[in-house]
Amino acid sequence: MLFNSPEFLFAFLPLTLLLTGVALFLRGRSAGIATLTLASLFFYGWWEVQALLVIGTSIAFNYTLAQSITISADDAKRRKKVAVGVAVNLAALAYFKYANFFIANVVALTGANLHAVNVVLPLAISFYTFQQIAFLVDTYKGNMERIPFRNYMISVVFFPHLIAGPLLHYRDIISQFEQRFRVTWTTVGAGLPIFAMGLAKKVGLADPIAQFVSPLFVKAQSGPLELFEAWAAALGYTAQLYFDFSGYSDMAIGLGLMFGITLPLNFFSPYKATSIIEFWRRWHMTLSSFLRDYLYFSLGGGQVGPVRRNVNLMIVMLLGGLWHGAAWTFVFWGALHGAFLIINHLWRNLVGSRLRRANAALVPLYGALTFLLVVISWVFFRAASFEVALNVLTGMFAPAVVSLPGEFAYHLDTESLPGIVWGQGMSFADFAGFWAYAAAAYAIIWLAPNSAQIFSLDGSSTPKPKLSVGALMVARVAAMAILCWICGFGVFSAVPSEFLYFQF
Repeated sequence: MLFNSPEFLFAFLPLTLLLTGVALFLRGRSAGIATLTLASLFFYGWWEVQALLVIGTSIAFNYTLAQSITISADDAKRRKKVAVGVAVNLAALAYFKYANFFIANVVALTGANLHAVNVVLPLAISFYTFQQIAFLVDTYKGNMERIPFRNYMISVVFFPHLIAGPLLHYRDIISQFEQRFRVTWTTVGAGLPIFAMGLAKKVGLADPIAQFVSPLFVKAQSGPLELFEAWAAALGYTAQLYFDFSGYSDMAIGLGLMFGITLPLNFFSPYKATSIIEFWRRWHMTLSSFLRDYLYFSLGGGQVGPVRRNVNLMIVMLLGGLWHGAAWTFVFWGALHGAFLIINHLWRNLVGSRLRRANAALVPLYGALTFLLVVISWVFFRAASFEVALNVLTGMFAPAVVSLPGEFAYHLDTESLPGIVWGQGMSFADFAGFWAYAAAAYAIIWLAPNSAQIFSLDGSSTPKPKLSVGALMVARVAAMAILCWICGFGVFSAVPSEFLYFQF
């Protein structure tokens, strides 16, 4: 079920809040968790009922194995069990997500007579698989005790984070269900403004920009784009992805707060980063933490010498790219970021340390270069093939044609401009519409405070307003009115669109 659909906004969410609140009031925390668990399973099954069998089997397997690890006194057996658990989880993920990718590559390399597997990718399998792998590893390390099944179940299926994160650690989420789980006017009032801001990002910015971006990437399948088209495709997707995914994360945080649960931050103005290292500390923060804690450190991290550290970085980013999708473009995107990170570390260690006084003056240049590299890498992330990506990049940096809408010739009262042709690119309406949206989007990205700053979120507690009560009330009413107006237009003006990270 989509957070931006009328079914969710006007039926599922209010009913779930009401029923969970009543269950908590009449029968206590256990009844509230049971109600919310059933609602979350309904939310998940709304998309694909058969996927309930997959996630149910995954939960039962991992919970049973974790309990077995907990009661085992033999460390060798415990290590073997966690290895089996990780292998089974990854095998299931590989089957559902990468089977057809593997078959296609085998056929391309060998010409073998193999046919694609008729398998439907279960929604959110990447997210809940990673979360449960983390749970097994934490259990093996002794960070978990024997826990009730209902607690484990809700930690996985809690609907605000289930589909696209943020990735959660069991111990961080279940302690909140034990101490802070409630539904009151206060909790709903704390979460609603954050949810509305995320929804406004999605329907007011991400979706309108997507209407310009998608046709450009389709056009790039036929050949190189002209200059303005290419930059519109790249910059447009960069903004679309940001507002789509950060909007989802805001909505998830807002929904969690409605139940008294604080979810971790997933974004902190990543396009303001002045290095690729800093970018990955700000973008999809919970995935970055997972890859660091459970993969990079397991490979030895940075404690094994500079060469091995660079190899480890590349392995992590390659696997991070593959995690996002079963295509070589995703792998290449990961390789690009792996290379960027290695170069970033080399620069810091070999050059940056000698430019201490100059570094402050170079910060704007670092920021511009970081953003440019991120934009270039997003082209491969978005493109359906390397050919499409190269057609966009060719238009950006070596265009054969530079075109403006023909209406510009009329407004400029000229028949020609050096190096410019008329009417071979975007129409005047698309050109003006896109760049207006892009200007607004990037003004917000670079100049406005982010959601965490606006709502004083730190990922571990409820919002801490810094205004007086009266000023806060006026600000909230005004902001909610504006956001609801934007959201209303977006929700009812078209069929609700999927969030981009649903495909991962």
